[in-house]
Amino acid sequence: MSPGSGEEIRVDVEGRTLKLSNLDKVLYPRTGTTKGEVLNYYAQVSPAMLPLLKDRCATRVRWPNGVEKQSFFEKNIPPGTPKWVRTAEVPTTGSRAQASGRTRNGDTLVFPIIDDLATLTWLANLAALELHVHQWTVTRAGRPQKANRLVIDLDPGDGAGLHECCQVALLVRDKLAERNLETEAVTSGSKGLHLYAALQPRLDPDESTALAKEVAEELAKEHSRLVTATMTKSKRSGKVFLDWSQNAGSKTTLSPYSLRGRELPTVATPVSWDEVDVGAQDPLGLEQFRFEEVLERLAGEH
Repeated sequence: MSPGSGEEIRVDVEGRTLKLSNLDKVLYPRTGTTKGEVLNYYAQVSPAMLPLLKDRCATRVRWPNGVEKQSFFEKNIPPGTPKWVRTAEVPTTGSRAQASGRTRNGDTLVFPIIDDLATLTWLANLAALELHVHQWTVTRAGRPQKANRLVIDLDPGDGAGLHECCQVALLVRDKLAERNLETEAVTSGSKGLHLYAALQPRLDPDESTALAKEVAEELAKEHSRLVTATMTKSKRSGKVFLDWSQNAGSKTTLSPYSLRGRELPTVATPVSWDEVDVGAQDPLGLEQFRFEEVLERLAGEH
């Protein structure tokens, strides 16, 4: 069923009643992708995505009128949030306070936690195309814990692309392996790659940030023509910026399997190291994936 603009339907999602509206509204004009298709994508990808969102506070980027119109970031839960949505109230003051639960001035944010399909569907209906999460988690009671993963965002400058990111990803993987960390790769859905490594034991975000910065600076010295650890955009030309800063307690990274609010409905997509290796050798060996391709990839794994 696809109601016309402004119409609303009620659906049952795992025992929760949700009101879905404007399912035929086009959110990606270039491809004609509608809100209904976005909702369907998130429903189908949820078995793979929800475990990666588990216990993480979610910042959303919403495009209520489609990706060619204005968007806005949203951290706090919006008015009208269903009472059954799991939330966590966390301090806003810096990485150490974020992870420990301490705060200097008492300011807090109330985030939603996306731990079920109903919450994911509710947010998708609000045109929350992008779902960003921290590297730390919260307990069932909502208390922030230390980071349980490290992330390095590979961001290509002008004259570089996914090909160069794949080359750098292999270097990062080796550096983290020297530190007994196993790395996984995810296309960013935009231009680059996100690299994740599980942290056991957990680290304070200040510590994980320092570790990521150390790796970035080592590679920038050893491969200065290809890698930079400097945020200044004018110094990124032809290089890949290793963004280590997303490990800070207040920073977030686009969740794997999240859509992007770009011209095309691309997705942050987990990829194998074999695929990264092909991308490192062939400039056309790896490209960003659209949501239909992601669903096909997941179907092929079963």
